[in-house]
Amino acid sequence: MTGTTTAPERGRPAGGGPSGGRSGSFLGGRRGGLRGRPMLYTSYGADQAIWNTPAKRAWTLALVAVVLMLPFVLSRDLTSLLTTVFIFAIGGIGLNLITGYAGQVSLGHAFFMGLGAYTAAIFGGEATDSVVGLGLDMAIWLPMAGIVPAAVGLLVAPLAARVRGLYLAILTLGLVFIGEHIFKEARSITGGAGVGRAPAEPVLFGLDLRARYHVFGHILSREAVFYFVCFAIFVVMAIAARNLTRSKLGRAFAAVRDRDVAAAVMGVSLQRTKTLAFTISSFYAGIAGALLVLVIGRVTPTNWNLFLSIDFLAVILIGGIATISGSILGAAFVVLMPRLVSELADVVPFISTSPGSGFLSVFQLQTMLFGALIVVFLVLEPRGLYGLWIRVRNYWKAWPFSH
Repeated sequence: MTGTTTAPERGRPAGGGPSGGRSGSFLGGRRGGLRGRPMLYTSYGADQAIWNTPAKRAWTLALVAVVLMLPFVLSRDLTSLLTTVFIFAIGGIGLNLITGYAGQVSLGHAFFMGLGAYTAAIFGGEATDSVVGLGLDMAIWLPMAGIVPAAVGLLVAPLAARVRGLYLAILTLGLVFIGEHIFKEARSITGGAGVGRAPAEPVLFGLDLRARYHVFGHILSREAVFYFVCFAIFVVMAIAARNLTRSKLGRAFAAVRDRDVAAAVMGVSLQRTKTLAFTISSFYAGIAGALLVLVIGRVTPTNWNLFLSIDFLAVILIGGIATISGSILGAAFVVLMPRLVSELADVVPFISTSPGSGFLSVFQLQTMLFGALIVVFLVLEPRGLYGLWIRVRNYWKAWPFSH
């Protein structure tokens, strides 16, 4: 909550009517509110707006401008790394919708991502002697990569809605093992274990995303082109998820998460709410899986295992449960931290880049940091990096007063 809903001013009803409707006035700065306290609202719509303050709008525009400039100054590998951040953020938002907002613990995210990746490969990949492929445009295979996992999630959801907590976690964990076995055996679709298949062709409306293009006198590499496409998809899906959480369905998610019995008493359909949460989350996972394969370059059944599910669980736990911004922060942390640890191997003597040599290998240090940070955030700051940001922001807003 970023603002405070105030009582109407004396003699002037808020919103111009007895119900204080949508035309409620904004009590800020020069219009009768407290000077220097612009975050006072008299309408629910103004309070719940995504960019409800000038500072938010200014910082968002500045951040978007920086993100759009980065491919022109970064190397190709760093550009691909930031592209992976966008893709992980999409997957993290999907997991946050079901686990953070709806309170349904899911460990089956990797299964739905794999399902999306293979759906994209079938619809958008080229057929060979060993695998099937339709070679369709990205405008077709990308939505299908979300729709097919969502349909499978819709079928699984009635079972998942019957249990909760640890039992639901075990049930969704079973999806990962079942899916990994199916992926290995369905050779005409996946290419089989140890072989895999090529991803879908990244051709959008006839525009080949693997080619270089001239923009304003600059040559855009194929990594930069794909970066901008993923950024656009990420923005659309993040705003859609943010709006979803502010809607009636989003409030139903929160009600089921906080106390499902009370939500049922208030008229919230538990079966319908949990099913929709599972379906929407699967859609986001499928889109993320289809895009992630384009960065990896080749998809094999072993890519979609339990470790990938844990990575996405770390995204929302470290970034922040039940926040879209936290999903983005967590994705950036999980994707960029291994690169940072690898850089430390050159300057810290006890970190080795090769397994079996030195006191700690890079992979071991990454695993230990993941585990330690998850424990630290769960104990000290359950809202993750987003919670830390809220603490810092509130401190400076209240400064020099501590309370």
